[in-house]
Amino acid sequence: MKKLFVLLSGLLLTCGPLMAQVAASTPVATPAVDAGRITLVIHGGAGTITRALMTPEKEKAYQEALNKALQIGYAILKKGGTSLDAVEATVRFMEDSPLFNAGKGAVFTHEGRNELDASIMDGRTLKAGSVAGVTIVRNPISAARAVMEKSEHVMLTGAGAELFAREKGLEIVSPEYFYTEARYQQLQKALQAEKSAGTPDELNAPTKPAALPKKTKLKLRNGRQPTGATENIFTEGKKYGTVGAVALDQYGNLAAATSTGGMTNKRYGRVGDAPIIGAGTYADNSACAVSCTGWGEYFIRATVARDVAARVEYQRVPVQQAAQATIDKVGQMGGDGGLIALDAAGNVAMPFNSEGMYRGYIKADGKPQILIYK
Repeated sequence: MKKLFVLLSGLLLTCGPLMAQVAASTPVATPAVDAGRITLVIHGGAGTITRALMTPEKEKAYQEALNKALQIGYAILKKGGTSLDAVEATVRFMEDSPLFNAGKGAVFTHEGRNELDASIMDGRTLKAGSVAGVTIVRNPISAARAVMEKSEHVMLTGAGAELFAREKGLEIVSPEYFYTEARYQQLQKALQAEKSAGTPDELNAPTKPAALPKKTKLKLRNGRQPTGATENIFTEGKKYGTVGAVALDQYGNLAAATSTGGMTNKRYGRVGDAPIIGAGTYADNSACAVSCTGWGEYFIRATVARDVAARVEYQRVPVQQAAQATIDKVGQMGGDGGLIALDAAGNVAMPFNSEGMYRGYIKADGKPQILIYK
């Protein structure tokens, strides 16, 4: 027995270093990385968007803004960033642009306020976060991500969401920050049309927005004045303005994000589909990522974003077919709008049943594709 112990000890001493060398030379399995599959898709709202309503100046402004949004997200993906980082940064830019109904360009409620909604979802973990009815958070999409990553909840609303955003160090602004003259004029037209149609005015809407008298000059914390253009350049209509992004990173992970100011002249704290996971936003690596824009009530009833993903996951149909079938379903119900969708193979879908939809995508080659009309 003693001789056997000595023999085994000798073998260990002899083979140990060799075994360690072999172990050190054996590659450790890592997640597949493929920079060639990165893809970003965006939308800036659907609605009555036609060439007849678009001047060359307007079209150029939207083209430039959509391209800038794509370039921001693409730069993140190209450097190895995550799909979550890409969709958040892309939507933040669109929230800061007065061209879109989100953040700075948000529409007014019946009472003359700007109430903002946003949501985000991680396709790898199925974690999600959203906020609704916030009035002082500069970038609601970042608040939605904070809810996802820094709380045990999925959706926070109103004052509670604003308190949470303050506690997490997000940028807080005065409600006047969101004022734009063009959106204010949109509200006035909606109120006049309501009055002309004899619609009951239960809330006795003010003639001036509660947040800001028409000619008041503000000195905001960033030193800028509110956008003062009086031309109503917005063509998406009162029900359709939303921004969104879906992305696929080099690690094969999907993410989706959506943000909106809601519906012009909305009342009673109305919330649309944008902050509702499964209605306006959804992402699942095993299916696809989806962000919607349209008449929110119909998108909620049809659970549009999840419906697209479910068709891909369970019916095993291409994402383009799944997305079109779901939009057709919305149309049959009487609703309209559109969506963007992206699967884990980088296949893109951008169907809509309205007159137009601000949309675009960019892939690994870095060549942006931007579309507006039907």
